[in-house]
Amino acid sequence: MNQGRPCSAGIDVGTECVKAVVIDRQGTLLGNTVVPRRGYFQDRVSEAYAAVLDDAQVTEDQLEGICATGFGENCVPMATCALGEAACHALGAWHHHRGEMTVIDIGGRDPKAIQVAADGRPLAIHTLRRCAAGIGTFLIFAARHLDVHPSRLQEMAAGASEAADIGSYCSTFSGQDILERLRDGTTREEVALGCIQSIAERVVEVDIEKQHYLLTLKGNEVVDIDPPGRFCPYYERDAYRENVVRWRKATRFVGDEEIYW
Repeated sequence: MNQGRPCSAGIDVGTECVKAVVIDRQGTLLGNTVVPRRGYFQDRVSEAYAAVLDDAQVTEDQLEGICATGFGENCVPMATCALGEAACHALGAWHHHRGEMTVIDIGGRDPKAIQVAADGRPLAIHTLRRCAAGIGTFLIFAARHLDVHPSRLQEMAAGASEAADIGSYCSTFSGQDILERLRDGTTREEVALGCIQSIAERVVEVDIEKQHYLLTLKGNEVVDIDPPGRFCPYYERDAYRENVVRWRKATRFVGDEEIYW
């Protein structure tokens, strides 16, 4: 029982789940909970809040502050402050790894790459284009059809001898790939590994002609390059895994403007 122990709470209201934690002044985790999001955001926030207080064995009066973040941060009426998702991810990662890094936030809605400074501050945020939205939801979709909890998806994938080909242009079509592979008799382990590799291939960093680029991939297609350059790297799966770059010039329609790479 942590009765009388000063502590704080954090509530992350995501599109797929509401996560809540309670920590003490030293940063020690006292309690945590994850509630799948269904129905109204406010109802799930209340459910997660009550559950995390129970798990931490603390009362509401012991909380010195409650921080809200996530897509539905405005649905946390008990919050005393709010912090952006990128800052929360940066500080959370920095708590475990004190140094400069790049954090990849998959998320249920909009995946992003966050450049983190040595002191934990987010320096830059690269949001993937809209056709990559829903990557986290895609993984939950995969876990449901593979009959495994999302947190055990990587463990299942470790049992595969090879990865199934899961990698269409967008997350919606990737879900169709899962159903087709299972219909054709591909093992659950191979499908799980294919899903993880499909996600992992979506954000890569490369050096091209002594210039550092952040590439956004959907399946096998490079659909964004930051900063814009003269060339568009074109990856095929086998060549990509061998770290071989094949070149072609391309004109692509991206967003509301035509960009020549």
